[in-house]
Formats: sequence, structure tokens, C-alpha cells
Amino acid sequence: MAEIIVVTSGKGGVGKTTTSASIACGLAKAGKKTVVIDFDVGLRNLDLIMGCERRVVYDFVNVVNDEANLKQALIKDKRFDNLFVLAASQTRDKDSLTKEGVEKVLKGLADEGFDFILCDSPAGIEKGAFLAMYFADRAVVVVNPEVSSVRDSDRILGLLASKTRRAENGERVKEHLLLTRYSPKRVEAGDMLSIADVQEILGLDVVGVIPESPEVLQSSNAGVPVILDENSPAGQAYTDAVARILGEDRPMRFTTVEKKGFFSKMFGG
Repeated sequence: MAEIIVVTSGKGGVGKTTTSASIACGLAKAGKKTVVIDFDVGLRNLDLIMGCERRVVYDFVNVVNDEANLKQALIKDKRFDNLFVLAASQTRDKDSLTKEGVEKVLKGLADEGFDFILCDSPAGIEKGAFLAMYFADRAVVVVNPEVSSVRDSDRILGLLASKTRRAENGERVKEHLLLTRYSPKRVEAGDMLSIADVQEILGLDVVGVIPESPEVLQSSNAGVPVILDENSPAGQAYTDAVARILGEDRPMRFTTVEKKGFFSKMFGG
């Protein structure tokens, strides 16, 4: 049975789509049949980060409106045979999505034998974000370690606890916290919230800490999710996060300032 994971946040620009793309690739690499859906109707960025923007013919809204079927709209990733993308529409508005339409698409994907369905949510609490989270079994809440991002994510947690199908059935969506753009140096200098600070405010277990890294932007611009850059700390951190989502116990990396050795200090290395 397909597990539905929503990647969400209260604030825009925190790295949701980067996270959705990397988690999707990580799950596929681990042998899981995975599809990632862009719920950001009217904007559409997921296909750019996945490097398949030229191959979009039909989109999510076309399937919702029965203008195309899933086989026509799903874009097969060129790197993994078990990874697919369902792009958002750039020409429709948010009202094009309905609860019934989204449920029909998710059921169709489950019938296709997917292990994981990732929903890349728009920021905030409007209709697209609500529909992205409504059917979720799990949520990855993406947060930058700064006060406004954490505060906005607190509102998302309230919605996950009260406005989802699981909540209506007296159950809980399993929530994971993923910190992005983390800089141990800035934390040490008091310019950024620590992991413990964010955990204390939101009360969630941390599934991943992604360090501030220039490779994230470079990878996004190249249409290659950063998790596929095995030499990048951000890529390695996303790999660790996917392993934890799959139930593996891994230590957190890239969360402390690297201490320079004697020779590094002497020779400025």
C-alpha cells in the first residue's frame, strides 16, 4: 500500500521543493517505487529541479479534470526506472484542485503499485497546501533555523493535527522535522537557532539537518537533485534523512563546527 508523505512548511523559500526532489530520488535509489507530485499550481518548480521541464505534456490538473490519464501525465525519471514526476500546471489557478480530484489521483497512483507518493506542498495555509497535506500519512516539515520560519511551521503543525483525513479519523499524521540551511558557525555565534532550540519550540523529532551549502543552488540550476551529489555535505545529509525515513538509525552529521587541527592553525588550512 502506498504511503503518502507531504513535504510542507509555513514559510516560502525554505527548500521544500529541493527537499521533495532529493527525498524522492533517495527513496527510488533505495529501491522504492516513488512518485513526486507538484501541488504548487500556477508556479511549477519541481520539474525544473528534477530536470524534466522539457518533457511536461500533461500535468496534475489535466488528470484531475480527466483531460489526460496518469500514464500520459507521469514523467519517468531518466536516472531511476522506479521514479516518476507529476508536474503542476502553470496556466491554471489554485482552485483547479479539488479534494475529490486529488483523492482520485492518489488512489490511481496507489493502484499503480507505488510504495511512496510525495506531495510537494506550496508554502503557507491556502488551498493547495491544505490539499497536499489532507491525505498524508506522514509529513516532513521543512524549517530554516530562524524565528519566523519556526513560528510559521507551528501553524502547519496545528493544521496537520486537526485538518487532515487522519485527524478526522482520530489518528495522527506522523511528523518529521527537517532543518535546512543550517550553519553550526552561526549557531555558535548566536546568529541562528540551534537544533535543540527548534526541537523545543516545535516538539518534533529531527529527521535531517541539511547544512548551508552552495551545491544546493548549483544542483537545482542544473536540474540534478543535490542528493545525487555524493561529495556534497548537503547531498550526504539528505541521504541520511532518507535512511531515517525508512527506519534506519543514523547519527547526525554536519551539526557542529569542525575544529581545526594544530597544523591547520599553523599554516592557515
